[in-house]
Amino acid sequence: MPRRVVSIFLPTWQTDRLRRKDTARELAADTPLATVVPDHGRRVIAAADGAARAVGVAAGMTLTKARTFAPELQVVDAEPDADADGLRRLALWAGTRYSPLVAPDPPNGLWLDVKGCEGLFSTERALLKDLHRRTAAFGLTVQIAVADTAGCAHAVARHVPAGRPVTVEPGDVRKAIALLPIAALRLEATTVDGLRKLGFERIEQLIGTPRAPLAKRFGLGLHRRLDQALGNLPEPIEPVFPEHTPRARRGFMEPIATPEAFGRVIGDLAADVVDQLVRIGKGARRLDCLFHRVDGHVQAVRVGMATPTRDAAHMAKLLRAKIEIVEPGLGIEAMTLVVPLAEAMGSSQRDGLETGMGRGPDLAALVDALSNRFGHRSLHRTAPRAGTMPERSIDAPAALDAARAVAWDDDLPRPARMLARPEPVEVIALLPDDAPRLFVWRGRRFPVARGDGPERLHGEWWRDGGVEGERPYTVRDYYQVETATGGRYWLFRLGDGVNPSTGPMRWFIHGAFA
Repeated sequence: MPRRVVSIFLPTWQTDRLRRKDTARELAADTPLATVVPDHGRRVIAAADGAARAVGVAAGMTLTKARTFAPELQVVDAEPDADADGLRRLALWAGTRYSPLVAPDPPNGLWLDVKGCEGLFSTERALLKDLHRRTAAFGLTVQIAVADTAGCAHAVARHVPAGRPVTVEPGDVRKAIALLPIAALRLEATTVDGLRKLGFERIEQLIGTPRAPLAKRFGLGLHRRLDQALGNLPEPIEPVFPEHTPRARRGFMEPIATPEAFGRVIGDLAADVVDQLVRIGKGARRLDCLFHRVDGHVQAVRVGMATPTRDAAHMAKLLRAKIEIVEPGLGIEAMTLVVPLAEAMGSSQRDGLETGMGRGPDLAALVDALSNRFGHRSLHRTAPRAGTMPERSIDAPAALDAARAVAWDDDLPRPARMLARPEPVEVIALLPDDAPRLFVWRGRRFPVARGDGPERLHGEWWRDGGVEGERPYTVRDYYQVETATGGRYWLFRLGDGVNPSTGPMRWFIHGAFA
């Protein structure tokens, strides 16, 4: 089953958390910092920040030795429980924004399975860029990698330093990890030391070596990690959820694998979570349906709602529209429905009723269906916005946003379709006020049968224009023209046709009428 797993590596998570949260300690930002734990009467370094590591301080080193490298080293007692709790909270944040399958990767990392979530950010690259930017904005040092397997992503994130997310293209797992050190396979230190004594330094050497002798000496864990990194063995991600999150689960005596069976179970799960939502007085804004395969993999389907809802039929309909992307493999042994995002919602007499009679048109339900099919960023409505230039007088608010107080002037004709940016055209016209007689656009000649205008617009003095050569005080004279073949277009000239200070007298096409 194709996967895209993101590994987030936070090399200085423990010290970054202290600097970010424990302001009462007044930790100096420019002085090395380390945390320590007691170990048989000694104090041992548990974690060190970038400055401390740069001068040679490393985890496992005694504090006495560490001070020989950094005499000014700031020392704080380690807080493993607080570190784990903070990592869990970071995972819960990532789960609400990027993927339903997110889990901590102790002691300083996260897993995210983002397969199918790229549409939320248009591309996988955009998702990774947003994830990196927001995580770094928390004051955390972060390295990110994405690959087809969790093991490969984990290895690349920790052993391929980069200032931006590293992407291992689908199918390139073996190539990506071949030259990495054997320690990148998450092996025990004793196993790594033993392999190095035998001359093994890189993963490619393990791939091409007979397995039986190594398995006899180092156990099955060595090749289990190698196979997980190569994708030959499954490595499921067990997602985390906030406490008291509404959820429902169904386990099956026999695995199921058909869309019809999925649809029936989804209906039952939706009814269960609606009962929970009614009890807590909330409505669902986001749903995650998890499909647990018999081979250990978990697939997820995520849908969102424009407004809070407790309509089980509507929720089930949205989820059923996406089950076509589920690959059951050998079968699904369990399904879980989770409500990761819910908002307060008042009670109504309709709650708990199975019939939809008397509801009338539901715009929110239509918006939900369209946005989950085409992406919420692709769905909006047009609204007027205060602006003198046509391209700045149209806004694209969310589909259910409240109406604006600004209104369009119905007396001024505007084309049904406008270009994103006006395009230059060559025009034959009599100055100063006659409409064009002919124009050339994209290499084609358009003889003009009739024209109307000009409609004069003045630029906004506080900003530059939207086309080349336009200055804040530039004048635009707009004309509606009809070609000999019946096409109707909207053209404008920069300048009033007389005074060069009003514009360079160049012509542009801005749109077309229906």
